[in-house]
Amino acid sequence: METKALLLTCSPLSLLPILTFTRTQLYSPSILKPPLRSVVLNNKSTQDQDLTGLPKEFYDDEWQARQREKTKELRRKQQEEEDEENRKVEEYREIGTRLQEYPEEEVRNARKLVSSFIRSAEEVEQKIEEAAEKGELTELVLMVIWNRLDLARRDEEKDAIRSLDLLYRRVETEILKREATPAMRLLNDLLNLHDGFDEEGWLKECRKRMVDTFPREDPFSILVPAGFDIDNHQGQIRLPSEADDILLRVDFVREVDALLQEVRPQQDEAQAAQGLDPESIANRLKEQEKQRVIRQVEALLNLAVTLRW
Repeated sequence: METKALLLTCSPLSLLPILTFTRTQLYSPSILKPPLRSVVLNNKSTQDQDLTGLPKEFYDDEWQARQREKTKELRRKQQEEEDEENRKVEEYREIGTRLQEYPEEEVRNARKLVSSFIRSAEEVEQKIEEAAEKGELTELVLMVIWNRLDLARRDEEKDAIRSLDLLYRRVETEILKREATPAMRLLNDLLNLHDGFDEEGWLKECRKRMVDTFPREDPFSILVPAGFDIDNHQGQIRLPSEADDILLRVDFVREVDALLQEVRPQQDEAQAAQGLDPESIANRLKEQEKQRVIRQVEALLNLAVTLRW
């Protein structure tokens, strides 16, 4: 009987508030979402984990300032490289337009001739002389060689620079030789007799060459050819047909002296330039070579002035 009374006191209606509270508590937003404080703490811990791998300098303002300066310097160098590249392009364009004033056919032939010189290797001397005899060595040929040499210098091709420089000088010498007066041709031949060592032997050889070249300077020998028999000769004396090619010693002395008077001031100006950079040293070596040649020309002039038969 007591048991039934207890069951009646715990009726289903009395359990409704408890069930209602439990259902409300299960579906309450406060239970489904964590508090705001826990969210902030979790985000902070996540950021700390992300920054853990960065270097300590990342938090240093001075280090960041230095990094910004390095970035500026890098951009400045990149700009300089771009400017240098543009400058080279302009230089190449300028080199390419140097030959526009010449006829296209002549430029094509000059380039073919220069290419044949470059490919001929050991036979280049013979090729140059043959071209000179045909009249093919002109200012345009020198311009084509100079353009190639200029490009090689800008590309820093040392072997090509050396070869093209020698080719330019050789062709220029041959052109000057063909256009030179008899006195200048003789001077060039006498300078080429020097072997670089025996100065006294060279002067003896030059004296012999002068004696064979210059006519004797007594009045009779100038007017009549060698071996002329004045006792058996009758009628007008005629000069030999080759008299126009005769080189008098006085003409040789006059032209060589004029050449020295022209070269010496240029030599003094060149010697004034000084420096220790590679280009200045190379220029000084070239000037020393010119000085040596000038001394040789002076020796030949003195030999011609004091020449005796």
